[in-house]
Amino acid sequence: MSGVERLARIQQVVVTAEQMQAIESRLFAAGIPVAALMEKVAGRIANAICARHPLAGNAQGHCRVGVVVGPGHNGGDALVIARELHFKGYTVACYQPLTTLKPLTASHAQYVASLGIPFVADVNELAACDLIIDGLFGFGLNRALTGAIAHTVDCINTFDADIVSIDLPSGIHTDTGAVLGTAICATHTLCLGLWKRAFLQEQALPNLGQVELIDFDIPWADVTAILGPEPTIARIMTDTALRSLPIPRSLTTHKYKEGHVLLICGSQQYMGAAILTGLAARASGVGLLSMAVPAALKTAIATRIPDAITIACPETESGAIARLPDSVNLAKYQTIACGPGLTLDALPVVQPLLGCNCPLILDADGLNALASLGMEAIASRSQLTVLTPHEGEFKRLFPELASDLGNGGDRLATVQTSAHTSGAMVALKGHRMAIAHPDGRVWINPQSTSALARGGSGDVLTGLMGGLLAQAIARQIPPEPMVATAAWWHAQAGREAASQRTELGVDAETLVTYLNAAIQPSRL
Repeated sequence: MSGVERLARIQQVVVTAEQMQAIESRLFAAGIPVAALMEKVAGRIANAICARHPLAGNAQGHCRVGVVVGPGHNGGDALVIARELHFKGYTVACYQPLTTLKPLTASHAQYVASLGIPFVADVNELAACDLIIDGLFGFGLNRALTGAIAHTVDCINTFDADIVSIDLPSGIHTDTGAVLGTAICATHTLCLGLWKRAFLQEQALPNLGQVELIDFDIPWADVTAILGPEPTIARIMTDTALRSLPIPRSLTTHKYKEGHVLLICGSQQYMGAAILTGLAARASGVGLLSMAVPAALKTAIATRIPDAITIACPETESGAIARLPDSVNLAKYQTIACGPGLTLDALPVVQPLLGCNCPLILDADGLNALASLGMEAIASRSQLTVLTPHEGEFKRLFPELASDLGNGGDRLATVQTSAHTSGAMVALKGHRMAIAHPDGRVWINPQSTSALARGGSGDVLTGLMGGLLAQAIARQIPPEPMVATAAWWHAQAGREAASQRTELGVDAETLVTYLNAAIQPSRL
């Protein structure tokens, strides 16, 4: 395996504290000394810090760095960084809140002191620094911070300085991302070796700042020895998502070979939801697009999306779809997506869909209808079912798991459980969308933008996902990875739009216009 290929695979991997410890134990058992690994890792961190905080770029011509030293090997890393920055000309001071250190860390502290690098008596003496290095705790912390350590963390968080955390912000649980009493609010976090689960947990995001993986050449064989050949939890990467985009087409193809998706969406109250869902499905490149909408919307939908096959449905008194016309043959579609803008009158529409012999995507009011029916309603489905809830919808679908979201719970484990118990793929929306398969696999989108926190963004995702799944089925491509690809593509479009406008300027219709721009090779 080439170094480039190894690094690409490493970037996808997500580990628990226990798994990371087992992988490091294999390195040490193979013969690499702990001290040698510490030198290597800390040297690479120092280089990353110098690149981000160059001396030449500092207004005073120097940079004052405060290094906070913990008792374990994270503290040892911090001391090696202090030494290297000192040799490069940075003004360095250290603070050590605990007197007892591991032997290797104590040796580094002794050497750092011999170089004339001062150890201050009070953390507040670092308040004037331009940069703080948080080396208190790395992975594996599982108890609340108290006493002198908690005081140190709280003081650091008041400083007007960039804070770089080594591996994890001190006080963050490695697996759940929960704050253990108190935690460093880093501006940058340099994750060591492999991504820890906390980096993919919503509750850790306020503490992480900008994140970067510091690779220290863990052999792929050691990773697979602990995780297996295919990691259960994986970050969605650009190169893996693009392997499916654009979906390959032959020169002799035609529309009937490129998938047919049926969207069931909209009401007189929420006509825009139907339009946005349809525009996004069209942008996916699907061969045929059919839209079942209330009869009163047929002309307006056909005007906005003239290439859609518009199916006029009988309406309720409130202007929602009452039922699908008898002429609709569900067997002719490769994928059906249902829910955006239907309103709570959707139950009679959703129930007949559960027996369709193709992938079914349920979103918005389609999910609310399923919550009324109960999750056992999809238990007998033989085809892929995809549920795309936000947190509130998730709690209605899985009330027994509601308390596990937030409040220190493990979001990744929760979505894993929901997929296993329901037999559906569950795409839990958020800044780190987590997509779980019933077999235990989880894909996590590691990059998104708050620009997507707008009404209609979810409708765009539903349409895009429906179009992609229909093409996958038509091409006999496994549809499950396409769910992850849709989530990645949707987020990339939001990021691209925000970069060209602002995060406040990305309404859902604008988001649709950036879908194809986001996957142009020149943009990636």
